[in-house]
Amino acid sequence: MRKPHLPQKTCVVCGRPFAWRRRWARCWEEVRYCSARCRGQRQATQVAEGG
Repeated sequence: MRKPHLPQKTCVVCGRPFAWRRRWARCWEEVRYCSARCRGQRQATQVAEGG
């Protein structure tokens, strides 16, 4: 599969598009963040907001 044909999503933290990765093959429906950094920022933001 070539890169232009991969499914894409938008990161809920930074808003950037990111493409499917092989490690996400089993859990692509649950993937919400483009990177571990964005996942960490989201959790830090929720703690700071009290949620």
